[in-house]
Amino acid sequence: MGFLRICWFIFSIIVLFSNPNPVIAGDIVHDDKFAPKKPGCENDFVLVKVQTWVDGVEHAEFVGVGARFGTTIVSKEKNANRTPLTQSDPRDCCSPPKKQLTGDVIMVTRGHCKFTTKANIAQAAGASAVLIINNQRELYKMVCEPDETDLDIHIPTVMLPQDAGVELERMLLNRSAISVQLYSPKRPVVDIAEVFLWLIAVGTILCASYWSAWSANEAAMEHDKLLQDFSEDLSNTKAVGTSGIVEVNTKSAVLFVVVASCFLVLLYKLMSEWFIELLVVIFCIGGVEGLQTCVVALLSRWFKHAAQSYIKVPFFGAVSYLTLAVLPFCIVFAVLWAVYRQSKFAWIGQDILGIALIVTVLQIVHVPNLKVGTVLLGCAFLYDIFWVFVSKKLFHESVMIVVARGDKSGEDGIPMLLKIPRMFDPWGGFSIIGFGDILLPGLLITFSLRYDWLAKKHIRAGYFLWAMFAYGLGLLVTYIALNLMDGHGQPALLYIVPFTLGTFLSLGKKRGDLGTLWSTGLPERECPHVRLGQTRAPDE
Repeated sequence: MGFLRICWFIFSIIVLFSNPNPVIAGDIVHDDKFAPKKPGCENDFVLVKVQTWVDGVEHAEFVGVGARFGTTIVSKEKNANRTPLTQSDPRDCCSPPKKQLTGDVIMVTRGHCKFTTKANIAQAAGASAVLIINNQRELYKMVCEPDETDLDIHIPTVMLPQDAGVELERMLLNRSAISVQLYSPKRPVVDIAEVFLWLIAVGTILCASYWSAWSANEAAMEHDKLLQDFSEDLSNTKAVGTSGIVEVNTKSAVLFVVVASCFLVLLYKLMSEWFIELLVVIFCIGGVEGLQTCVVALLSRWFKHAAQSYIKVPFFGAVSYLTLAVLPFCIVFAVLWAVYRQSKFAWIGQDILGIALIVTVLQIVHVPNLKVGTVLLGCAFLYDIFWVFVSKKLFHESVMIVVARGDKSGEDGIPMLLKIPRMFDPWGGFSIIGFGDILLPGLLITFSLRYDWLAKKHIRAGYFLWAMFAYGLGLLVTYIALNLMDGHGQPALLYIVPFTLGTFLSLGKKRGDLGTLWSTGLPERECPHVRLGQTRAPDE
């Protein structure tokens, strides 16, 4: 039971932090209801690349945000002019510069006058663009004052973070000839990373489902054999064996959402570098367990003797020789990922550990029937919507998205994610999907295949094919919605749950199996009180 509780704890922790919106890659804000448009002040907020040259040699690139006012910034690099950069004097440009500008880009600091005042003064002095340096590392949306109408600003205005301003000022103090190029490239409608991430999510559930169904089928065959040989001894038995399977009940499904919400708020409040380090340690422990379980399961076909020979290890109990041989390699793999997780290709190691962990959890944790699956997914559905959308009303920002991105941690966010770099996106970033968006629907889908195999249903006559198809379609709709919303965070379960659960419920009702699926989760030929190798809390 100790091992089972540890597995369930790890499962809860992983799912707890793994329901952010599936794609985050540096938001481009196209609209803002708190900054309404009006004549002369109606630009979309866009990210702007500021490429620099020092004495004719290409140098650092900075990212800023365009203002609501001024001319729009070109989207293609080849159409952007390379223009000399000049420091404003006075620095805040709240009064006319001491010297006339001849088409230069002027760099100014935040001061005591309005953004539009700075832009008007710079335009009158002959500047071709304005770079306003913020007094913080974050970017600020530059809007017009409520009393300002019909503005006549014809030069682009861009805000840069404080660290970019420090670097640009250092270049200018070196008496170097600095020139800049401003452009705002558009994102592709669909990036190939989203396609690969979709394939990984669907493929992970597919592999986990067949492993889970195969194990359940083997257990059922073993039970039938034992029943034939010892029918009298087993006539009153309610459970046979303890193979380490944990069944979720309705009470624990509801409790999960409550506990998960509390921990999510805790993480939001305590989000810091040390807390991310703690999550990395937890992730590595779970990843090592998942990786060694998957590798041992694969290698046991060729090393049967080592897989079936055990040695007693303190605290862990009986451990196979094959596990002892594989475990050091898994530990080294996880440690290397943790040490080099900021490197360019660290996402590969993170995805390998994550996939192995998800597959293992789906093998260990089972949904016994459709009733529990409906409660679990229904609660997760509400959980996702609340913490992505409704939490904005309470915390003035989306708690789920802030936690997923690690905005307050100084790092790239929590590690409980599968992610792939956006390959053709000029802004870079990653497409991501939380573990919960795979695990929670995966519990219901793996149940469907176990049921199909025990009921000996053909693939088209069963439920797994259609549940799998519904999940893939729901995830696809999530990505479509994400792109239609210009990259704004979308809770994946908002689309996945109705597709997956709705398909299962409607198909079960149509075929007349809904009563069996809802109550016992076992085909009629199975004895409803017998579950092989499973430990289940009473469903009160």
